[in-house]
Amino acid sequence: MYREWAPDPAIAGRVTCLWTSTATSAGTKLVLPDGSVDLIWGPDGPRVAGPDTGPQPVRMSPGDRYIGIRFRPGAVGGVFGVPVEALRDLRVPLAELGVLPELTADTMQEALAVRLRATPAPDPAAPAIAAALGAGKSVAEVAWDLGLGERQLHRRSLRAFGYGPKVLQRVVRFQRALRLARGGMAPAEVAAVSGYADQAHLANEVRRLAGVPLSQLVSRP
Repeated sequence: MYREWAPDPAIAGRVTCLWTSTATSAGTKLVLPDGSVDLIWGPDGPRVAGPDTGPQPVRMSPGDRYIGIRFRPGAVGGVFGVPVEALRDLRVPLAELGVLPELTADTMQEALAVRLRATPAPDPAAPAIAAALGAGKSVAEVAWDLGLGERQLHRRSLRAFGYGPKVLQRVVRFQRALRLARGGMAPAEVAAVSGYADQAHLANEVRRLAGVPLSQLVSRP
C-alpha cells in the first residue's frame, strides 16, 4: 500500500512530497528513475536514495514499512554534505554521511527545515532545465535558451541532478511516457507525444531505464 502527502510549507520549496509504503506480501518492487533523491526510513534504518539511471529492485517482506521524503529534481543541493553525483545509483546509510544525526521519522520535517536553511540554495536554473528537457527541447536548445555553453550546462546539470542533461532528458521523457501510458494512451501515440523517434525507440528506452516492457509497468497498480 502506497500513500503520499504534501510536505510542510517550510520545506515545500525543495520537497515534492512525503510518502509511505507498506508491503502486504513478499516480493520485489522496482524503483524507477525519476530525477529525484529520497531520504527513506526502512527496516535497515534511514538511507539516502540517490538519483537513479536504471531500475533499483527492492526486496520486501510482509509488513515492511518505508517512510520517505522526496526532493524535487535538482533541489537537493548540499543537504547531505556530498555532491549529488556521489549518490548516483546508490543507497547510502544516513549515518555514513555525517549529517542530520538526530533525524528520525517523527522529527524529519522540522529537522530538515533547519538543515535546508543552513546549506546553500540549489542552482536556481535547475527547474528550468528539467522543465525544458521534459517539454522535448534538445540539450543544445536548452543551453541556448539559458545563455550557457553545452559544457556549462553539463556541469550545472551534474551538480544539480547527479547526471548530465542527456541522461536527465532520457529520465524525464521516460516518466512522461509512463504517465501517458498509464492514462490509457496507445504506445505509438505515447512515443510520438513524448518525443521518441518511433515506438521501437520507446520500447528500447523503457527496457534500458526500467528493465521491463512498458506493458508490464502499465499493468502494475
